Amino acid sequence: MTRGIAARAAPPPWRPPLRRDEGSASLELVIVFPALLLLITVLIQYGLWFHARTLAQAAAAEGVTAARVLGSTPEAGRVRAETFLSDHAAGTLVDTQVTAGVPATGQVSVEVRGRVISVVPLLPGPTVVQIAHGPVERFTTAGDP
Repeated sequence: MTRGIAARAAPPPWRPPLRRDEGSASLELVIVFPALLLLITVLIQYGLWFHARTLAQAAAAEGVTAARVLGSTPEAGRVRAETFLSDHAAGTLVDTQVTAGVPATGQVSVEVRGRVISVVPLLPGPTVVQIAHGPVERFTTAGDP
């Protein structure tokens, strides 16, 4: 009887020894999970930046459209761009600054600057700057350049 118990207790020679890997899945999760969260946060912040950039470009284009009308002023374009931002970008683009000017004779430009809201608290969001240019409308006669 003693011999039978001893024979059962010893592992067969063809079987590899058992490895102790309890807890390896938890360790892998501890390593991978923060990297996954960082990746998700970066993707969300990129999406917000892209959306805010598109809104800033649309506001600048709206401003140029208003400022290039015959008889209009660059100030009208600035007001139109600010109105567009307040209507459409209030929760995405913060600390906005809109400037309108005349870079050359017969031209008008509107620049929109702002900061994207940040997904991570206490970190400022990336800055967005978009500029739109356009010619001012004018009456011409035959032979005018």
